[in-house]
Amino acid sequence: MIIKMGNLWYFFWLLLSAGAVVGLYYGLRNRKLRTQKIVLFSLLAFGLLLHFLKVFIPPYSVDEARMLRDSWFVNICGANIALFPFIYLMKNKKAKDYMFYIGVLSGLIALVYPQEPLAKSNQAGEMLDIIRFYYHHWMVMGVPLLMVLLKHHVLSWKRVLWAPTGLLLVMLFIILNQYFQSELGFIPIRGAQGFDHVMGEDYWSAFYDVNWKNTSYIYGPDLPDAIGKVFAIFCPKFFTKVPAGPYKGQVKYWPWFWMIFPAYIMVTPLAFGLSMIFDSKNFKADMKTYYGKVKEFFAKLKNKKTEK
Repeated sequence: MIIKMGNLWYFFWLLLSAGAVVGLYYGLRNRKLRTQKIVLFSLLAFGLLLHFLKVFIPPYSVDEARMLRDSWFVNICGANIALFPFIYLMKNKKAKDYMFYIGVLSGLIALVYPQEPLAKSNQAGEMLDIIRFYYHHWMVMGVPLLMVLLKHHVLSWKRVLWAPTGLLLVMLFIILNQYFQSELGFIPIRGAQGFDHVMGEDYWSAFYDVNWKNTSYIYGPDLPDAIGKVFAIFCPKFFTKVPAGPYKGQVKYWPWFWMIFPAYIMVTPLAFGLSMIFDSKNFKADMKTYYGKVKEFFAKLKNKKTEK
C-alpha cells in the first residue's frame, strides 16, 4: 500500500472516508437518540485510546524520542482528539460549534492532503500508523459532521466567530503541552539543540527558528509550507519582530499572537460557508429583518429632517 497524491490508494482512503460517513448516517438516522450518541461517543473515545496505543507500533515503538514527543497532543488534530470526546458530552453550543467547524475543516484538509503518510519513507513498514492516521483524521471530521446531520447539535451562523476563537484557545492548549513536555524532559527545551549550550549562541539561533518544535504554526509560519505562507500575509508587521531587549527589531514571530489576525480573517469565511449549508434559511430571515430595521431607521431619520 503506497500512497501518492492522485494514485489508487489515495482515492481509496478518500472514498472509504466518505463512504463511512454516508453509511453511518443511513445506519443511525432511524435509531434511537441514545444509540446514536453511544455510537458517536464510542468513535471519539476509541480515537483517544488509539492515540496512546500508537506507542506500540512503528515508527513510535522504534523511536523513543518520537514516542515521548508525539504521545502528547502536539498539533490541532491531536488536541481535537483529546478534546472532542469531552466537548461532545457538553451542552455548550459554542464549544460544539468549534468542534464542527474546526473538526470538519482540519480533518478534511488532512484527508485531501495526507501530508504525514506522503512524507513516510517506509510506508509499507508503517502501514498500521497510516491506518491510524486515516482513522483519526476521519474521526475529527466525520463525527462532528454526523453530530450535525443527526441533529444532535444545531448550528447558527451567528456563532461562526467561535471557530477562530476556539482555534486560538486550542493553540494555547498546544503551547502548554509543549511547555510541560520541555519542563518534564520529554522534549528538548525550545531553541536548545539537545541540551548543550542552553544559553549560548546555539540556543538563540535555534530559538529564532520557527521550524524548531513548531507544531501547528504556534511559533510562526513554516514559510516553505503553502498554508504558512498564506497565513503570514495577514499577520501585522508588529507581530513579526522582537519589541524590546537586546534582540529588539530582529525578525521573530510572536508565539500565538501572530495567529490572531490570520485565524479570524481566514477561518471565519470558511466557517460561515459551512454554516450556510445548514443555516441558510435563518441567515436569509435575519438579513431580511435587519434590512427592514435599517430601512425603518433611515425613514425615521428622513422624516425628522423634513419636519425641521
